[in-house]
Amino acid sequence: MFTRSIRAAGLTSRRIQAIPRARWSRAFATPSDNLPKPPNSQNDSNKQPVDNKEGGSQPQEAKGKEKEKEVVNDEKQDALKGLEGFFQRYHQQQKQQASSSKENQENKQGSEGPKPPPPGGNNNGMNLNQIAIFTTTAAIFYALSNSSNSGTREITWQEFRTAFLDKGLVDKLMVVNRSKVRVKLHSNATGTMYPSTPISGGEYYFSIGSVEAFERKLDEAQRELGIPSHERIPVAYHDEVSAFSYLLNFAPTLLFAGLLFYLSRRAGSGGGGGGGIFNMGKSRAKLFNKDTDVKVKFKDVAGMDEAKQEIMEFVSFLKEPARYEKLGAKIPRGAILSGPPGTGKTLIAKATAGEANVPFLSVSGSEFVEMFVGVGSSRVRDLFASAKKHAPCIIFVDEIDAIGKARGGGKRMNGGNDERENTLNQLLVEMDGFGTNEHIVVLAGTNRPDVLDPALMRPGRFDRHIAIDRPDVSGRKGIYMVHLRPLRLSEKLPETETWAHKLAVLTPGFSGADIANVCNEAALHAARNSHEFVEESDFESAIERVIVGLERKSRVLSPEEKKTVAYHEAGHAACGWFLEHADPLLKVSIIPRGVGALGYAQYLPPDRYLLSTPQLLDRICMTLGGRVSEEIFFGTENITSGAQDDLQKITRMAFEAVANYGMNDVVGPVSYGGRQAQAEQWQKPFSEKTGEMLDFEVRKMITVAHQRTRDLLTKHRDDVEKIAKLLLEKEVITREDMIGLLGQRPFKSKDDMDKWLDENRKQERSAPPPLEEIEPEGGPGAPAPAATRVKDDINL
Repeated sequence: MFTRSIRAAGLTSRRIQAIPRARWSRAFATPSDNLPKPPNSQNDSNKQPVDNKEGGSQPQEAKGKEKEKEVVNDEKQDALKGLEGFFQRYHQQQKQQASSSKENQENKQGSEGPKPPPPGGNNNGMNLNQIAIFTTTAAIFYALSNSSNSGTREITWQEFRTAFLDKGLVDKLMVVNRSKVRVKLHSNATGTMYPSTPISGGEYYFSIGSVEAFERKLDEAQRELGIPSHERIPVAYHDEVSAFSYLLNFAPTLLFAGLLFYLSRRAGSGGGGGGGIFNMGKSRAKLFNKDTDVKVKFKDVAGMDEAKQEIMEFVSFLKEPARYEKLGAKIPRGAILSGPPGTGKTLIAKATAGEANVPFLSVSGSEFVEMFVGVGSSRVRDLFASAKKHAPCIIFVDEIDAIGKARGGGKRMNGGNDERENTLNQLLVEMDGFGTNEHIVVLAGTNRPDVLDPALMRPGRFDRHIAIDRPDVSGRKGIYMVHLRPLRLSEKLPETETWAHKLAVLTPGFSGADIANVCNEAALHAARNSHEFVEESDFESAIERVIVGLERKSRVLSPEEKKTVAYHEAGHAACGWFLEHADPLLKVSIIPRGVGALGYAQYLPPDRYLLSTPQLLDRICMTLGGRVSEEIFFGTENITSGAQDDLQKITRMAFEAVANYGMNDVVGPVSYGGRQAQAEQWQKPFSEKTGEMLDFEVRKMITVAHQRTRDLLTKHRDDVEKIAKLLLEKEVITREDMIGLLGQRPFKSKDDMDKWLDENRKQERSAPPPLEEIEPEGGPGAPAPAATRVKDDINL
């Protein structure tokens, strides 16, 4: 009976301890409404008296033990269930975080292409480690500088004598650096220190003027106190230098070393290469592959069909080498893209990168030129090493003339090492060193192929020379079709193809960059004037702006100057109208534009590749028309400086005709290279006597043309006055106005440009009245600076 009661009491105690433990774990893991139901303790307690009756037998005891085990197991299960919800939720959260992080990494890799370098590799800014190092160093310096003063207090001589010396608390005195005395107290004097100090067990010091005065005052004080000589306070002398001041002596050296380290890191990582001075020799070429977003395709390149065809052959060879190799063909090592600026050399390289499914390495020639010796050749080696890893691939070197100029041999004026020649030599070795089975093609662009080294241009290195010249009419039409595509054109304009053909005719000599600039300026002009669509007037203003610049409304001419400019431009227009081989006149204006042009005349030269002697003479006469008109109407003594540009042009044309084209009977059919060749040579290619003869013949040609122009304008004096008066009235006259004043040009044989202008006369409009619009509306037309044309600039 007694044992049963003890067993029941232990059972109830265990039950009471397990219930709150299960409740706590369940409440922590799950919401409160899902709490487990507590065990039915009341029923158990009601059943216990039945078990405690007398006459119990062993089967009843066994049943009690089984019930006891079941209760304990239930309690354990409730506790485990309470923790089970917590751990399940914890594992689910961890899995969700891991999956979300993986998805973010995959999205970043898919959108950004190749993985970015690890943070801090090329970062020139201060990261957390650098900030921590800087903070620790500053704390150490501060601690070292204040270590000597952390537990000391400064006192005066009177305080030292009254508080310490008179009381016999001083054990030792130490003179530091002959300017400060440190007081050492007895060890048993810690409780009887100077009462005003907050320091307990610290040190004290006082300053002195000189050691001799301090020793004298100390002897007098000890003598007054009656201290015998053998018991007097010992004085020691010591020189101390703080760690901070010691390190401060090395501050300039450390600062200079840190500056060099920073500059080396910045120079090493400025172009995209690895940071540090030891990575200066790494190539800075940018890698483009099929995953890189290069939007330029071959369909965006127009006006250079032959060059595009040859470049596409390189791409197709790299894509399908078996088709060529089965016939025994070998891949060309490289190709030079040469041509004037703005003709699309870099654009066709971008299209190659966009079309090719092979890696494309792009680098500029100036990136091989550095101030450090050996960096250029090291970067060349690294460039071709990376190309071999990504083979088959294409390397594009833009502006290769920066490193590919012809070597001077022994004619180099300055002594020492020539880094550019070393870089060129390494490039020659690399281009002729790798095998053809590696399928590496080198493309290079330059607008100065004449200065390149012959060893670089030979077959086996650059097998093909692709010349990209300014486009003709059909090429300009194709380029306009490309650049007109994104513009929002007005419905009043004709069809895109027709309008592109008209713009191509009105802009002879324009390069691809000039055409892109015209289309962009037209869109900007439309936006500036709040147009909903790009209209014809916007294109006219854009062409004028590209040729002669923006209208200078702030430049107000006096009536005399305006009249001079009007007669000057009228002389040009009359000569161009009555000379057979002159270019067709399109527009004459006396509105100031650009930097120094007070007036200009636009002509529409055809795409002409040859120039005959009559055509050259008519062009000289047309250029002299402005100066001759001033002489006729204002007198020789009243000529102005406005014909400076005209005189330079005719002098250059006459010299080229005599010295380069062989169009003179006295000099004969010889060519001395012209002015450009003479400027690049140290000595003239002719003798002094020949130079005098050239000068005489050039002056003679200009004098004959001047007299011919004078006779022509004197004959048509009334027509010049009509043109000048109309210019003073309208400020801008077009070809339509010229036909109304002078009639058709008196020549039966019309060139293609005259025919086209006559066919499109209905589309031309007369110029507006002066000062009505910001930019006058006139027939668009503009020759490029390199085209055969005459533009009149009146300079102050």
